[in-house]
Amino acid sequence: MTDVEELPTPSVLVDVDVLAQNIERMQRLAREAGVALRPHAKTHKSPEVGRLQIEAGARGLTLAKTSEAEVFAALGFDDLFLGYPIFGADKARRLLALSDRVLLTVGADSVEGARSLGAVFAAAGRRLRVRMKVDTGLHRVGVLPEHAVRMAAGIAELPGVELVGVFTHGGQGYGAPTPEEVAKVGRHEGRVLAETAAALREAGLPAAEVSVGSTPTAASAMTSPGVTECRPGTYVYNDRSQVALGSCREADCAMSVLATVVSAPAADRAVVDAGSKTLSTDPMRPVDDGFGAVVGRRTRVARLSEEHGVLAVEPGERFRVGERVRILPNHACVVSNLHDELVAVRGERVEGRIRVAARGKVQ
Repeated sequence: MTDVEELPTPSVLVDVDVLAQNIERMQRLAREAGVALRPHAKTHKSPEVGRLQIEAGARGLTLAKTSEAEVFAALGFDDLFLGYPIFGADKARRLLALSDRVLLTVGADSVEGARSLGAVFAAAGRRLRVRMKVDTGLHRVGVLPEHAVRMAAGIAELPGVELVGVFTHGGQGYGAPTPEEVAKVGRHEGRVLAETAAALREAGLPAAEVSVGSTPTAASAMTSPGVTECRPGTYVYNDRSQVALGSCREADCAMSVLATVVSAPAADRAVVDAGSKTLSTDPMRPVDDGFGAVVGRRTRVARLSEEHGVLAVEPGERFRVGERVRILPNHACVVSNLHDELVAVRGERVEGRIRVAARGKVQ
């Protein structure tokens, strides 16, 4: 083992004790709500972390892209949901190969998209499990609830496709100004999706699986009657935005970035060796406020270039060249995908490495 102070900078640290607490806390919430937990592994893209989640009781994992699923399937994960509107025969052929090894389900929000996958499965005498995505307020992808029955009927009749349920992502919760408003968004997310599933069943369509998502809204959405599954992702590490949204305390943030002050040219400005290639340029939620915060200080990262993080030094605080600081990033998921591996730490001791095995898998 090594002391944290001996690590080169910048290094992304993950406190394994906090990580374990976060995994257990969300699993407990799902157990108490009577729903399955299927964490979104885009946050960590790591087999080590995914196994911890499965060992704690998660039913399976959620991913976005076919290439991510290929990585996790090769590492032994056998129950995967791709919560993304995948399109095309080329990806369908890859999904067909994956379905030989894992219980595979994918998302769709159009007949055209589902048909492009189903045709390949039908030709092989197989059926692909599909959940239809419903727009419960984010207005990104997904079928509007009032059109859900018609769309579900169109998807269900396609050859090579087995409609098994509905899902949604309550990402609009990231814009809610208070924890109370976040919870309100979550309740709306769960209620609308459950009502949509009920409408499908009344029309004679299958909708046994009713899956909500989003770390901020998870606790409230998963308790809605009729919800069967929840898919939060960021909770496993947490980040500065989750603290601001009320999803967690700063003490619940397992991820931080160890950086070195390389310049202190003015009383109100210092520069660290962690720039956009380390911290990402994702904004703070729900209110844009820089690109990270120095742990234990009031100072935040005000500007980024590729290799520089410019600190707006708060009055009364001071940074010296050579000083090491820890930065709480805005968005843990993007930080993970910027690095081949993260450093697992316990206190000030290095415990090992966490492989970001599916890093860069976007196809």
